[in-house]
Amino acid sequence: QKKSKKSSETLTFKRPEGMHREVYALLYSDKKDAPPLLPSDTTQGYRTVKAKLGSKKVRPWKWMPFTNPARKDGAMFYHWRRAAEEGKDYPFARFNKTVQVPVYSEQEYQMYLHDDAWTKAETDHLFDLARRFDLRFVVIHDRYDHQQFKKRSVEDLKERYYHICAKLANIRAAPGTDLKIPVFDAGHERRRKEQLERLYNRTPEQVAEEEYLIQELRKIETRKKEREKRTQDLQKLITAADTTTEQRRAERKAPKKKLPQKKETEKPAVPETAGIKFPDFKSAGVTLRSQRMKLPSSVGQKKIKALEQMLMELGVDLNPMPTEEIVQMFNELRSDLVLLYELKQAFANCEYELQMLRHRYEALAKAGSIGPLSAEGAHPDGQAGLSIEEGKGDAKDQIIDVVGAPLTPNSVRRKVAGA
Repeated sequence: QKKSKKSSETLTFKRPEGMHREVYALLYSDKKDAPPLLPSDTTQGYRTVKAKLGSKKVRPWKWMPFTNPARKDGAMFYHWRRAAEEGKDYPFARFNKTVQVPVYSEQEYQMYLHDDAWTKAETDHLFDLARRFDLRFVVIHDRYDHQQFKKRSVEDLKERYYHICAKLANIRAAPGTDLKIPVFDAGHERRRKEQLERLYNRTPEQVAEEEYLIQELRKIETRKKEREKRTQDLQKLITAADTTTEQRRAERKAPKKKLPQKKETEKPAVPETAGIKFPDFKSAGVTLRSQRMKLPSSVGQKKIKALEQMLMELGVDLNPMPTEEIVQMFNELRSDLVLLYELKQAFANCEYELQMLRHRYEALAKAGSIGPLSAEGAHPDGQAGLSIEEGKGDAKDQIIDVVGAPLTPNSVRRKVAGA
């Protein structure tokens, strides 16, 4: 009996073959109840909620008059409003914000605000317009009485107004209080508008000339950065060559005993650009000596071809017998040759740049801005010749830059390599 009860409780229905899962889910609910005979909807589901209309009375609305506190002419307007809000203030009156323009007395004006360039009537007229137009100084300048009073600019009106405000704030402030005094620089405002007017009144030719000069300036700055980068790379190569030479000498003079690790770390590190950096095989396992002779992937194909050519010219075998001493000497030789190749390239770049500067100097000398350059780098009259940058700065109105040279960098490199 117990087994039959358990089997009846754990009775499950399998989905018939060919019936979709969604259709089978509609037949039974989670409680395995039978499907309803009539369609019923007890839940809201995804349907829109209907408006719940109560049995209470609708609040009455009334067509009533109102006045706007922002208007001072007493105009009467009408609009629909709830009957319960009758007699209340206009709700949008709280947005009526006005600027607080200070008021001064006759005594304060005579003691602190007197100015020979301004009369009291003109100052009163300015403050009256400031109250009427909420410190819109362009409108104030338009409505200003220029016939009765002296003709003033917008900057003059602003300067007089803010000067009086600052004076009154200092006079009426309690001792020890932190004041926020408004400051207006009329001279700066005049210069700003003058510059803006000049910028606006430029001709198309002036705009094109300015764009051309900006492009030339960017080219000059780019060349300057490239020149500085080449100088840094050349200095790194020279430092690396000196460092490797000193290390070789120290290794030859020093005994073959193992030095502690601290002294090895104190040696000056060779830059990564010096020669070839071969990988260290310090991992566990067996390695071949020929693997230590393999060039790393950081060396480009151009350097590899140049290295092979130099080794063939020196009569060195490209694949020597990989003994311990030969591997070390072969790797040092290839590293020195790569360093020599990089130094030759740097020398070729410097030679090309020197020729470019010389031709540019000659072009400036032909233009008449600077004197000719002699072989020793001095003028015929005995005075030292001007530098390229100085000559370039003097002739910037005539010649900005001269492009073109008899030799290209590749031709210079071939010439140096052949030498």
